[in-house]
Amino acid sequence: MFTKKNLDNGIPVVMEQLKNFRSVLLGIWVKVGSRSEPFDKNGISHFLEHMFFKGTKKRTATDIAFEIDSMGGDLNAFTSRENTAFYVKVLDEYIDRGIYLLTDIFMNSTFQEEEIEKEKGVIKEEIKLVEDTPDDYIHDLFSKTVWGDTGLGQPVLGRRETIKTFTREDLTGHVRKYYGTADTVVACAGNFDPDHVVGLLNNHLGGLRRGSEPKLFSPEYFRNGIAVYPRDLSETHICLGVEGIPYASHERYAVGILNSILGASVSSRLFQEIREKKGYAYSIYSFASLYADTGFWAVYAGTGRKKAVAVTELIMASLISLSTCSSKAPKSAPPPTSPLKLTLWAATSTHLPQGKTPPSM
Repeated sequence: MFTKKNLDNGIPVVMEQLKNFRSVLLGIWVKVGSRSEPFDKNGISHFLEHMFFKGTKKRTATDIAFEIDSMGGDLNAFTSRENTAFYVKVLDEYIDRGIYLLTDIFMNSTFQEEEIEKEKGVIKEEIKLVEDTPDDYIHDLFSKTVWGDTGLGQPVLGRRETIKTFTREDLTGHVRKYYGTADTVVACAGNFDPDHVVGLLNNHLGGLRRGSEPKLFSPEYFRNGIAVYPRDLSETHICLGVEGIPYASHERYAVGILNSILGASVSSRLFQEIREKKGYAYSIYSFASLYADTGFWAVYAGTGRKKAVAVTELIMASLISLSTCSSKAPKSAPPPTSPLKLTLWAATSTHLPQGKTPPSM
């Protein structure tokens, strides 16, 4: 069972003791991601995440790397569309050192100009890596298709033209605006003493006083339609989805069950039909992406271009079969909360001319 306490400055700390473990994982979550970024600053949340590891007032980037390795631990971070998180995982005997290291990079990073310029090159290479990985890149393009060019439609990594413009003032301004007590949550799990952890956090994180500016998200509207992006690839990558629900919706458990039935396991309908029975795809799965006020439920498949239409039809048939089952529910059952809206994303080889859409289904 988890417990929740607040630091002296109001930051909530959510904890769960697992006494049969020998390790501790502690993370600092900030409620800002690519969704909150202006169009001309797209990618700054992720860029800033990288810069937190480039040196503090007391440690160089090399010092940080050697210190976490000396503990046999893991110090890392990630950025999503609505959150940025920093975490450390260490043996329970190193919890004091681990928290001290994590809070040092969170509170005292210097963001040196020289490191900023170097990191621009690193992130441009990261963007290229994603673009050269179609089963990864497809998800950015699908989000852009259904949400547009701003908000949830923006890529987490940003764009080349925005990355090259970032300055130290941009980074410090982003920290001042979002990295405050109102937008920060700490979570901890493993073998530890809760009072001891809260005491450590009060010592190292309690100095965070600057107020943040929590931004109310603009409503996102799911856009149905078809988008085709020709690529010189061996496979056609398909993403087909419907409008979903927010992550706090009471229907999230039902979506989890439906997702398991549709395509989240090897016994699912999609895996059995498209891979096992037909042999049309190696990778086929369904997934749900849930956000604060909206979401989508989608299916990804990678297949040969000659089988792309057949695979798409099979995916649609599976979705329709779920809808048909739900239509046979008792009349007292509540109606769906939103209409079924379909979006098809296909990254195809150059054999499909620019602007040409797949045959009507």
